[in-house]
Amino acid sequence: MSSLLGDARLTDAHDGRPDRNELHHGPPGDPALSRLILSSYELLTGSSLVPSGMGDIEAVGWLYEAAPFCVLAHDTASDPRFVYANEAAQRCFEYSWAEFTTLPSRLSAEAPNRTERQSLLDQVARQGYASGYRGLRISRSGRRFWIEDGTVWQMADAGGTVHGQAAVFPRWQDVVTDGRGPA
Repeated sequence: MSSLLGDARLTDAHDGRPDRNELHHGPPGDPALSRLILSSYELLTGSSLVPSGMGDIEAVGWLYEAAPFCVLAHDTASDPRFVYANEAAQRCFEYSWAEFTTLPSRLSAEAPNRTERQSLLDQVARQGYASGYRGLRISRSGRRFWIEDGTVWQMADAGGTVHGQAAVFPRWQDVVTDGRGPA
């Protein structure tokens, strides 16, 4: 099992995955989106994604650049597209910021796993969030991996308007093959 914290695979450019120098350095886009991710998570779960004592700007930067877990968010379009992926998520899925933010979020899962993913998103839309999620995902290179202990939640502002859904997962485990095909 891999943890995003201290995992050498995240920074090893020798395996063909983007290293930190190939990522957009941010936080990208509008900091209001990062604040929405943080505040909606805290409101729904009662927990914070950032260490206590951080100011607003510091928290936005930490979430994007230094968080030891993946954070993703997509919009509310009929075919939602990613609007946020922190650096840990970019390394895990092997997409740059520019690539991630044009990607329909359904493509983060292989076709056979999209029904299960959609069921989770429907549950989140009804209940506000879901935690303890485990799901099979695919990276840009085709590497398959399980995301583990994930939480998915509605990104709603103070007025209750939903702007999309976000996800955080602290660990993943690559699918191991034995030479005869996927495990």
